[in-house]
Amino acid sequence: MASVELPKKYKAAVYDKPGSISTKIEELDMPEPGPGEVLINLSHSGVCHSDMGVMTNTWAQLPFPTQKGQVGGHEGVGKIVKMGPGTENSGVKMGDRVGIKWMAGICDACEACRAGADAQCFNGKVSGYYTPGTFQQYVLGPANYVTPIPSGLDSALAAPMLCAGVTVYAALRKSNAEPGQWVVISGAGGGLGHLAVQFSARGMGHRVIGIDHSSKKELVLEMGAEHFIPIDGTDDVAAAVKELTSGLGAHAVVVCTAHNGAYASSLDLLRFQGRVVCVGIPEHEPVPIKSANPQLLVAKALQVVGSAVGSRKEAIDTLDFAARGIVKTHYTVEKMEKLTEVFKQMDEGTIKGRVVLDLS
Repeated sequence: MASVELPKKYKAAVYDKPGSISTKIEELDMPEPGPGEVLINLSHSGVCHSDMGVMTNTWAQLPFPTQKGQVGGHEGVGKIVKMGPGTENSGVKMGDRVGIKWMAGICDACEACRAGADAQCFNGKVSGYYTPGTFQQYVLGPANYVTPIPSGLDSALAAPMLCAGVTVYAALRKSNAEPGQWVVISGAGGGLGHLAVQFSARGMGHRVIGIDHSSKKELVLEMGAEHFIPIDGTDDVAAAVKELTSGLGAHAVVVCTAHNGAYASSLDLLRFQGRVVCVGIPEHEPVPIKSANPQLLVAKALQVVGSAVGSRKEAIDTLDFAARGIVKTHYTVEKMEKLTEVFKQMDEGTIKGRVVLDLS
């Protein structure tokens, strides 16, 4: 494919007042891909709850405050329009449709990388925090780490798979749940949760119980959950789960929401030898998991594990599930100019599924 004529400036949504919910459309200078990099003309970007934590500086574990003018976003899909030096044998070429993930790039040299633990790379670059993210029309990415998008998969459908999809797929693999076993998804109607329900029920053959606000019941059941428990109007969620599981509790609980309350009760939902997988990261000061007392952990032989996004192989597997129609994002499309409004709705908890930005 011949080189394309590129504009000198392009549009981006930046965090103009980090610490608050605010974005601003600005014109940025077209970047030049360096050695090992490709330039991607993005068409779509998913909007993730993690972006809110970065924008508002409410994630206590981040090493430094988000800078003014930071371009957020980490679920971008677009076409390669320029190749940097040394990318000839990278496995991607001009015109390929590729994705940018939460981890924009890894060093491939540290102990974590050698173990296939991409998200724990000692020198990893988080998209939309360490590097300019995907809320813009053009972005640079490492040629060896962008994810190929299957040809039959719509770009708007693909975008949320690059973080939300791969995150819940990796988390469910870590749950150790086998086909036919009970899995509880907390936050089942959210951006991550509605995908987790599908992967669990349709892709892995689990029996799924979804927990969320009553307004999300229809969506959660439509996604494949066998049962739904509304957090509003249920006095004892643990009792409700046990009633559905022959009095024993679930084999696994995957916490997709960022609410401390969901974590507080998570171990109470498990049967003996059950496992909680922590996915959603609560904002502000860290709070220990209330139900994770040593007595309960020992008596019931329970496990608590953390799961952060996934490897590049898991990202490719996730997109394959989506290309085969097993998992579909429930999403609405908004223009880049509506991003602040989208974040406000996210903060209020009124979004069902995912919002995808049309970056054209």
